Amino acid sequence: MQKKATVLVTGASQGIGAAIVRLFLDRGYQVVATSRSATKAGFEPSPDLVLVDGDIGKEATAEKVTQTALAKFGSIDHVVNNAGVFSVKPFTEYTVDEFRSFVSTNLEGFIFITQLAVKQMLAQGTGGSITTITSSLVVNPIAGVTASIPMITKGGLEAITRSLSSEYAKNGIRFNAVAPGVVDTPLHEKTPKDFMKSLSPMGTISDAKDIAEAVVFLTEARDVTGEVLHVDGGAHVGRW
Repeated sequence: MQKKATVLVTGASQGIGAAIVRLFLDRGYQVVATSRSATKAGFEPSPDLVLVDGDIGKEATAEKVTQTALAKFGSIDHVVNNAGVFSVKPFTEYTVDEFRSFVSTNLEGFIFITQLAVKQMLAQGTGGSITTITSSLVVNPIAGVTASIPMITKGGLEAITRSLSSEYAKNGIRFNAVAPGVVDTPLHEKTPKDFMKSLSPMGTISDAKDIAEAVVFLTEARDVTGEVLHVDGGAHVGRW
């Protein structure tokens, strides 16, 4: 019997992260899911699921997640960097504390766990993948959706995805990203649906499972690396 692959998922307690966890479990993966309140997220108990509470912007959380994965499942085969913070306001109104929050969760949250996972993948010698959630707004800003400061971090994630895909290609470790447009998650529960539909050329609103399916595709696409897959109804193409 083939050993199950183990995937680490950050920002796992709700929305896109929770959908990613459930889809991987449905497809027979072992999952280590982390967020500040993962143990309170209401996941059904499963022998293939371990929950770790913690702030992914802290090195100690990344260490706990990776150590838990190895102790419970014996390997780290894939990582999904989903944890992220986002807000919209004019550039001149972002505060230093908000900027540092974006850096902590979006960038440090990527770096710490990805470094540890890559070290383990190199030791295992069987390759693996890192898939990161970015944003369609990186390549196609939308008038009225003023998100300049968080896009510094999301754009940086796309840059490091391309860099690392080259750095580790010969080790069989693949780096890809999924760039959602507007997604129907708890983050947007008070956002008018007509406005959300206006942010996509197709006039559609993605749901969390749409993003999760793109993540699973990239995790399993053994010959795809350095790719940014847009799930945004065509918004990255430009003006509409």
